[in-house]
Amino acid sequence: MELVMAVEPGMDAPARRESPEERADRNFVELLQGFRVAVTGVQVLFAFLLTVPFSVGFERLSELDRLLYMVALGSAAVASICYIAPAAQHRILFRQGVKEPLVHRSNVYGILGGVALVVSMTTATVVVVDYLYGGALPPAIGAGLALFGGWAWFLQPLLARRRANGPA
Repeated sequence: MELVMAVEPGMDAPARRESPEERADRNFVELLQGFRVAVTGVQVLFAFLLTVPFSVGFERLSELDRLLYMVALGSAAVASICYIAPAAQHRILFRQGVKEPLVHRSNVYGILGGVALVVSMTTATVVVVDYLYGGALPPAIGAGLALFGGWAWFLQPLLARRRANGPA
């Protein structure tokens, strides 16, 4: 087996001595490790949201809160699907020689799952804060959470990526 010098995007020097297959394997394992962190939280949130309509007081929610609840539930389901999809696809594609496309597709699923998770966490929190306090606090907290999640999970790494790759 011939080894090639793999160059990581945005880096001037070769990062590792690995074949393209080894690199795809490593990248897939790294993606799945990251997903394991997120999927536990998504599943706990999703399970909690599934029980909410059966709770005392759910009928007192306003129409807006019910809509926000549906957004939270739906986006938690989407996040769960996105984070589980790579493992399910890997089972179907096992030993088919398509690891590199699976890695790229899994990365897209991870980004979509992150967006869905920010939406779910934000809307679920807004519903609870609105139920408890009402007024201007729920939208303010929702905006703060959405902005912080967007910054921490997407904008900050995109800016770091841009700095690492230099001006276009």
